[in-house]
Amino acid sequence: MAEVVEVLVPGGKATAGPPLGPSLGPLGINVKAVVDEINKKTASFNGMQVPVKIEVDAKKNFTLTVGIPPTTALIKKEAGIEKGSKEPNAIVAGNLPFEAAVRIANMKLEGMLSYELKTAVREVVGTCVSVGVTVDGKKPKEVLKLIAEGKYDSQLAVK
Repeated sequence: MAEVVEVLVPGGKATAGPPLGPSLGPLGINVKAVVDEINKKTASFNGMQVPVKIEVDAKKNFTLTVGIPPTTALIKKEAGIEKGSKEPNAIVAGNLPFEAAVRIANMKLEGMLSYELKTAVREVVGTCVSVGVTVDGKKPKEVLKLIAEGKYDSQLAVK
């Protein structure tokens, strides 16, 4: 039976220390080979926490599955900020272009509760509320209202 280890690692900067080393050591596989493979596959997510799933079979072979970072991490990267706002409803931490919200929604669509792009974008914009990020210079709640009214439908049309 295969052993499965799921961890969050810094993109492109995983090490043999915790959480990987202690989780993989008892399985008897080459931890350095796993770490090198993870760093190669997560290099494009530099600076973000990336979910990684490692499956180890009975013959000590491993398979990596790299997930997509959390929506908040993608929003912060696209908005060019390190942290969200301490007071999301009062202090604006950054601004996210609407096109970036659509890109994030497309990346995350498979793992979201939404079945279509419009509702996925609404989820991303809703996350901007808690991060303290505006969307196209407007408050996220205003943008949610505009999406509901169909103002962004041309940008949400499936191409």
